[in-house]
Amino acid sequence: MKLSKEIKAGFIAVSAIVLLVVGINFLKGYSLLGGDDTFYAYFPNSGQVMVSGNVTLNGVIIGKILDIQNVPTNPEKRRVKIKFSISESGIDLPKGTIIELGSLDLLTKGLIVNYPDHLKSGYYRPGDEIPGKMSADMFSQVKQYADPISQKLQSLILHIDGMVNSLSGVFDENGSNDITASIKELRITIKKIGDLSTEIQGFVGQEKAQFSKIMDHVESITSNLKKSSDEVSAIIGNTKKISDDLVTADFKGTILEAQTTLKKFNFMLEDVNKGSGTLGKLIHDEKLYNELVETNNELQELVDDLQAHPERYVHLSVIGGKSKGLKLTGKQEGKLKKWLDTIPD
Repeated sequence: MKLSKEIKAGFIAVSAIVLLVVGINFLKGYSLLGGDDTFYAYFPNSGQVMVSGNVTLNGVIIGKILDIQNVPTNPEKRRVKIKFSISESGIDLPKGTIIELGSLDLLTKGLIVNYPDHLKSGYYRPGDEIPGKMSADMFSQVKQYADPISQKLQSLILHIDGMVNSLSGVFDENGSNDITASIKELRITIKKIGDLSTEIQGFVGQEKAQFSKIMDHVESITSNLKKSSDEVSAIIGNTKKISDDLVTADFKGTILEAQTTLKKFNFMLEDVNKGSGTLGKLIHDEKLYNELVETNNELQELVDDLQAHPERYVHLSVIGGKSKGLKLTGKQEGKLKKWLDTIPD
């Protein structure tokens, strides 16, 4: 059976269309036979990845990026939806997996599958959303490290520029004159130091004999001290004995006795201030004080009268004679008796 040219042309055209569709799907990341697991993740931006970009795990390509959609109504961190496939068999994505969008090498960008440090129970199913995050690309990292260095370089350049300006001010005409004058003053100072050293050498030569005499005197003093070492030892021994006596002395007992005496004296003063006891009454009882003063005055009058008129108090009585002298009243006899009692035997 012969096929017509039209049938052959149609068959060739259909085959070409099928191959074209299969090729396009393959370039997009779909496997030839289908059956790949698909997932999606959200990111703040696309990071300039392209459809059919690689999906890698530990640096090994395990799938392709199937679709990239812009979702402007979503929150800022979920503005781009990326759909991707896992074409490798036997690869499951456990819970806690994170899809990272970033650079795979210097020129290529794609998705990186990061397994969790600790595997959780359960796995994502095809069609599930997996958390995504943006990773800093290589240029951003280089810029991050280079910015502080560039700032330091700029600061260093400013310092160098200021130093150059300062040096330019120093080495102008006025600055050169100042430097020349400073060098001249330095030379004069060095010359003066040299003259001073010469004078010192001459002084040392002149005073060398006097210095020898001083050393002789020092030697004599040291010899005398050596001869007096026994006396010094005795003095040190006496000092040690005195210090030992001071150490063994009962200072604590003496201080305690002094404290006790002071306490008793304070108690006595308190009693006096309160008016207790003879001394307290004498100080605080004005009546007693006045009576003592009055008694002392009367006693003094009695003594004065006794000295002036002894015949009034001492007399001899002759038998049959009359009594001489002043006759005393009972009160006067009582006062005289008290006064006589005060006179010691």
